[in-house]
Amino acid sequence: MRPATDELPVRYDRLTMSLHWLTALLVIGLFACAQIWEQLPKGTPLRKELQALHISFGILLAVIVIARVFWRLFKGRRLPAANRGVMNILAKTAHLALYALLLSQIVLGFLLRWAQAEPFNFFGLFDVPTLIAFDKSMKSTFGGLHEQVAWAIIILATLHAVVALVHHYGLRDNTLRRMLPGRVSN
Repeated sequence: MRPATDELPVRYDRLTMSLHWLTALLVIGLFACAQIWEQLPKGTPLRKELQALHISFGILLAVIVIARVFWRLFKGRRLPAANRGVMNILAKTAHLALYALLLSQIVLGFLLRWAQAEPFNFFGLFDVPTLIAFDKSMKSTFGGLHEQVAWAIIILATLHAVVALVHHYGLRDNTLRRMLPGRVSN
């Protein structure tokens, strides 16, 4: 039996919020890092350092996204839909698309790195083993897909943020507050 409306939680649990905001920060940081190193000459120390950070933070993103999926499927707090009808369908579709793009990006990142046939590690703590060997000619294919998916994530995540702000400032509802840490206030 479902609890009465006034008994339902009004916000997501702390772990859900933390994983959401960590994902957002990592996506922005990874994208910015890649955009910056593209402006630097190949072989420069800063470019190589940014690429190493990108790889390590990408691995961290993989762990966080996988944790988010499992948490959402099995334990995360369920809230009633913030919207009804078409708006609810669009919100669910956008969330599903973001998860699919993030998971695709993670897979593409590993495939790209393995196609480059260069060793890589996680913040220098341990090496990531090569699970699949590719011909180096696949590097450009995986690289192109990795970049296209990155842009798709940035565009969809920006739209997600804009819609959250529209809910908050335009519609003046609690949609954004459900994902913000802090005290509950209605």
